[in-house]
Amino acid sequence: MRIFFTGGSGKAGKHAIAHLIAQGHRVTNADLVKADVPGANFLRIDLTDAGQVFNAMSAYAGFDELEPGTGVPRYDAVVHFAAIPCILIRPDNETFQINTMSTYNVLDAAVKLGIRKVIFASSETTYGICFADGEAKPAYVPVDEDHPTVPQDSYAMSKVVNEVTGRSFQARSGIDIYALRINNVIEPHEYALNFPDYMANPARRRRNIFAYIDSRDLGHMVECCLRTDGLGYQVFNVSNDDMSVGLSSDEVIAQFYQGVPVKTAMGRDETFYSNEKAKRMVGFAPKHSWRDVLK
Repeated sequence: MRIFFTGGSGKAGKHAIAHLIAQGHRVTNADLVKADVPGANFLRIDLTDAGQVFNAMSAYAGFDELEPGTGVPRYDAVVHFAAIPCILIRPDNETFQINTMSTYNVLDAAVKLGIRKVIFASSETTYGICFADGEAKPAYVPVDEDHPTVPQDSYAMSKVVNEVTGRSFQARSGIDIYALRINNVIEPHEYALNFPDYMANPARRRRNIFAYIDSRDLGHMVECCLRTDGLGYQVFNVSNDDMSVGLSSDEVIAQFYQGVPVKTAMGRDETFYSNEKAKRMVGFAPKHSWRDVLK
């Protein structure tokens, strides 16, 4: 496939692009910052500028595409990961404005250009746990896609708005638009670097619902969504199968979730951030775990 990927220079994006290129796809990395992503074409772009977005998504991806003499090829899919990635990086109103307008522009251009598949990054923060003022507990566990999304912070608010925007563009166009509520992204080197502390201090993982997603498995999830057509608008949690702490699920409940309803029976090490829907609907099958590194 010919894929327009925004935010491919970021922590999650560079691993997802590497996975897609390994699967044989052609990828344009559209970002403000250039990164060394072997095999990807880079295009510097401000996604809050609708004109730049429309032009970039209807342009050649490389000099080789001039050779056939048949005009500009159409992108088969858009993967939109670009965003201000967290609170406290930019002023709150700027975070909200940049994240919502860039997503609107990407979706608008994709629909008008006849691109039939858009996958965009939403976030675990939509559930209102991660950046809450004080401690916020889930309404129930494990947290699935039906859980309320009423966050307090500008970043998570922007992601909730983006989901509504995606649903509306799908209703307008009938194309496939899939939102990925991505949990805390972990790169392979971070297991040895950070996880010993998580084992010693499990409370540090409370705001991430004790979950994580390996960056390589995130790339696999994007691939699963690219090859699954006809689902219309969908939202998927994206996480690994196990927790990011060494406690059992019963121990986590006893220490952190007393009084929180348990919606379904849980395995000993099962994630509190349910990925069942992604497994069932698109064939997501995460393969990596911190347990492979820390014995």
